[in-house]
Amino acid sequence: METIVITGAGGHVGTAIRPLLRDRRRLVLLDRAAISDAGAQETAIVADIGDEKALIQAFRGAAGVIHLAGCTTEEPIEQQIAGNVQGAWNVFAAAKEAGVPRVVFTSSHHVVGHYPRYRRLGSEAILRPDSRYGLTKAFGEQCGAFFADQAGLRVLAIRVGFVGEKPIDRRRLSIWISPRDLTQLIEIGLAHPDLRYALVYGVSNNARGFFDNGAAFALGYRPQDSADEHAAAILSGPPENPDALGSRVIGGAMAQQGFSGDPARIDEW
Repeated sequence: METIVITGAGGHVGTAIRPLLRDRRRLVLLDRAAISDAGAQETAIVADIGDEKALIQAFRGAAGVIHLAGCTTEEPIEQQIAGNVQGAWNVFAAAKEAGVPRVVFTSSHHVVGHYPRYRRLGSEAILRPDSRYGLTKAFGEQCGAFFADQAGLRVLAIRVGFVGEKPIDRRRLSIWISPRDLTQLIEIGLAHPDLRYALVYGVSNNARGFFDNGAAFALGYRPQDSADEHAAAILSGPPENPDALGSRVIGGAMAQQGFSGDPARIDEW
């Protein structure tokens, strides 16, 4: 049975996917905070992605790394760089040094969050990050491409939408992904024989989706869940403010933080 390391394993996403992965693989749960609920097929390690030497030690012998850790909220740029730039670099560099063949990198839909919602985006869309968070997550995507070319790693970058048991508002009807659909994408990253580097959207089968996920479908992704079954309950609530930037762009409220000027300019390109 192969071993997979999950960075940031104690967070929201790591907690959601662990039960769906551990029946088939041994999991090394790496987090800077202690994880107390490791199961029979799990080993918990306290380490920070800022410590490349610790990562190399944790990664040795692993068949793959699922990189979830980083700065996940709109913190000052120094913290974003530490978590999402230096941290991503350390993970990919450690994977190379430790001989890990595959890395699944969880990026974010916020790397294209300034696009207006009427646009339907494929994986080739020009980056339009909506925040410091989105800006630095975009670095991680490019870091993965660099190491795929330079070091021969096999990398899947997943632009994750909203992970949860169900969508919680109108915007998330378009970007929701269930834990089992996200796990299916991760499994593709860990096992697809023809993968070198690919960029996909982490969304379920949502009729209101903002994204053309053809790149994921080409790799065999077949989402099992849909936000549509929750639509009636959500749409019966109050509408969004049509004049607010967050109601017009893919990234929602995160795009509004620090925004100034006329929201109409998002339609100019």
